[in-house]
Amino acid sequence: MEYALLGFFTGLSLILAIGAQNIFVIEQGLKKQHVFLVCFICSVSDLILIFFGIFLFHFFNQYFNPIVEFIFNLLLVVFLIHFIFSKIKTHYKEVNFQSNVSTVSRLNIFLKTLGFTYLNPHVYSDTVFILGNFSKNYLLNQKFSFAIGASLASFLFFFILGYLSNYLSKYANDKKIWQVINILIIVFMSFLVLFILKEMIIKLL
Repeated sequence: MEYALLGFFTGLSLILAIGAQNIFVIEQGLKKQHVFLVCFICSVSDLILIFFGIFLFHFFNQYFNPIVEFIFNLLLVVFLIHFIFSKIKTHYKEVNFQSNVSTVSRLNIFLKTLGFTYLNPHVYSDTVFILGNFSKNYLLNQKFSFAIGASLASFLFFFILGYLSNYLSKYANDKKIWQVINILIIVFMSFLVLFILKEMIIKLL
């Protein structure tokens, strides 16, 4: 129980940082677009990466070198730029705030969620390397408890984030309010792209 609680609070402290994935979860909650699917993919992905990191830390650590990190960052930048331009294109379009999401492609949401999850190097650094390194000297049963605790933190966080946004969507059920939210998302993602590019350039020099 002690290691499960340690894993829970350690995992929660890492996942609380605002990032592109969290913003995407919030947006889908506000739009009421396949909220369960988005939260489920994010949570299960974290669980898989957490267990891989904790039990196979030494194996993954030797392969995640600066070149691999650079490639992931580059892919994330391309993905975010595409996302930003798609948000700019739809900025003045009407948003469907109704619970009926039959017109929204489940496959499209599925692929976007995978992109925000697996193209982000920080997902690997948090789940695989920080948690893996933190627990590398634990006994097998302690590692298992630690991994369960950290995974539970991810499930609680993403589902609370998604469904709290879903609940608050009634306050964003206005075109002007949503346009402000949309601008904030575009600005945040743009700053994130610039930050990643800056980090990539610094590491190259």
